[in-house]
Amino acid sequence: MIKIYTKTGDKGQTSLYTGERLDKNHHIFECLGSIDELNAHLGLSREYCLSLGPSDEPKLAQLEEIQARLIDLGSHVATPRTSGEDQEKKIAHTAFDEANVANLEKWIDEMDLVLPQLKNFILPSGGLASANLHVARTVCRRAERNLIPLYKEEHIDAHAYKYVNRLSDYLFTLARYCAMKEGKPETIYKKAKQAAE
Repeated sequence: MIKIYTKTGDKGQTSLYTGERLDKNHHIFECLGSIDELNAHLGLSREYCLSLGPSDEPKLAQLEEIQARLIDLGSHVATPRTSGEDQEKKIAHTAFDEANVANLEKWIDEMDLVLPQLKNFILPSGGLASANLHVARTVCRRAERNLIPLYKEEHIDAHAYKYVNRLSDYLFTLARYCAMKEGKPETIYKKAKQAAE
């Protein structure tokens, strides 16, 4: 039987895919943690989206596809592109396909065709599926911020970073789509009233 625990991280370090051991609070693992957290939120969002009905099964398939691509993204992050010639095989194995970004853009455009035009800022709202997708969107933005140093140092490919940037746009759009499909109103942001002098 394979045990879930290895005890190799008991001293506060763990390994990248390249074999290099780093402290668990290293910036790379901050990125991986945010990506993992985002994936968990997408799993919950997908469960909430089950109530949308059979006509929206493609949206469930999209979320499942994204969850799988986030695993790929984690492998990409855990294999810095600057690892050296002795790691070329692992770097090639964890390449992140630019077509993933194009998929997100296509899905966003498809939803935009049926969504009401956005004329105001909205608060995270619109039912359980929508509200949870907004939570996922904020975690996605944190993952994007975490990735910026790795992107600037060329530890990750440009389209891997673009994917996370585009994913937050997709999640915002899907949140609005879910609210529309469930007939749940989106709460419009209202500026605070000025106190009377």
